Amino acid sequence: MVNQVIGRLCYGNKMILAPMVRVGTLPMRLLALEYGADIVYCEELIDLKMMQCRRVVNEALETIDYVATDDRVVFRTCEREKNHVVFQMGTADAQRALTVAQLVENDVAGIDVNMGCPKEYSTKGGMGVALLTNPDKIETILSTLVKGISKPVTCKIRILPSLEDTINLVKRIERTGVAAVAVHGRRKEERPQHPVHCDVIKAVSEAVSIPVIANGGSQEIIKDFAGIEEFRWATNASSVMIARAAMWNPSIFRKEGLLPAEKVLKEYLTYAIKYDSHYSNTKYCLCQMLRDKLESAQGKKLHAAQSNEELCEAFEMIDFYKEVMADLESKRDRLKSRDEGKSEQNPEDKEYTDTIQMAVRFNKREYPPQITPKMILLEWSRKQKLPQPVYETVQRPSDRLFNSVVTVADQKYRSSCWDKTKKAAEQSTAIVCLRSLRVPEGNLCEGENPLKNKRKRGEAGVPNGTERQMLPVRTPIKEAALH
Repeated sequence: MVNQVIGRLCYGNKMILAPMVRVGTLPMRLLALEYGADIVYCEELIDLKMMQCRRVVNEALETIDYVATDDRVVFRTCEREKNHVVFQMGTADAQRALTVAQLVENDVAGIDVNMGCPKEYSTKGGMGVALLTNPDKIETILSTLVKGISKPVTCKIRILPSLEDTINLVKRIERTGVAAVAVHGRRKEERPQHPVHCDVIKAVSEAVSIPVIANGGSQEIIKDFAGIEEFRWATNASSVMIARAAMWNPSIFRKEGLLPAEKVLKEYLTYAIKYDSHYSNTKYCLCQMLRDKLESAQGKKLHAAQSNEELCEAFEMIDFYKEVMADLESKRDRLKSRDEGKSEQNPEDKEYTDTIQMAVRFNKREYPPQITPKMILLEWSRKQKLPQPVYETVQRPSDRLFNSVVTVADQKYRSSCWDKTKKAAEQSTAIVCLRSLRVPEGNLCEGENPLKNKRKRGEAGVPNGTERQMLPVRTPIKEAALH
């Protein structure tokens, strides 16, 4: 029996119900779903990067964010796509793949291993098409995933130099228990300008019993919705996966026909602003959709834009941008007040009877680049010939927020606010200590920074594992928020 997620694509083994799309970011995936795609794939995300992420419930955006140690959002999803999004990863290790799959499986509809990427960033790590020469590793990775998670597992491959080798590989993949296999109809050395080998995909589809998803038909065959069905019939596949053609115009999934590019651009930008997409991602997708009009006046404005606000100006959507940003800021303020109120009433706070506490939250935008309250507190402690500050940080299971207590000269200090990251919690607590001791904390409004000397890890008097001290403050640099 075909599993639930692939069941929306295949009836029995050969009948398509809806196309699939591999378009990457959340705004583009949501737009594709709106236009008629039924399954959406995220961009390939590398296992090592995902393993460093923590899962964060973003109440302001109503999303689930997987956030890296540098606070950059690596993967963002939402309830609207939960039963439609397939998480595609790059991996060359079964246990790493399983760790990532178990991390995200409750927020996605399925897990896919990309074995079709020919780019160096993927192949140099033994991922992508590099896996195609190691069928034993392919079998181990897929078998481990199938046994280790409850969601469907699929993979995407490219065809091998010979048809026989391709079919043998797919049959071996089939035996691992995967729900489907996507076949990109080009060899690893071939690029989009080379013809797609529909005959090879068709032969593979006829040789195995699991659903085969045809990929690689953009531009050559798929120019509108009718082209999707034409590609499926040419390959005898169960369904069709589209990447480039869907990036150029996501309305390709509309049975009624393509929409004008200007309308699609604005609808995409609406999603991008609503979900606070980083402007570089937004700009890239807009450039893909504008394509042959990039030299137009609007295209030149797009090229010059350096923020989401400027992107909205280029498409005459600045009023919409300001309205969404105002609503978002208001929602964040309400959530912040609520969280601070909870922290003040939290029974856990009452345990800190011998601790100096303040309701303080660290905001990195208030400090010069690479200068933090923790650094300043460490330097002050050295000058006072005190032991270096000791931080005890805990995570609250109910909401996964962090709180820290710092001990300096046998006195404990703590912020009563709970933070989203361990780093932020420790910085907040360092601020409490500095303010209690009446030591300048180094924020931009205070002027000159107390850190005078540059130190490196491992220098005399600086224990390994402590924060590196930086040069004195120069001209402040505005930091771009990554989302």
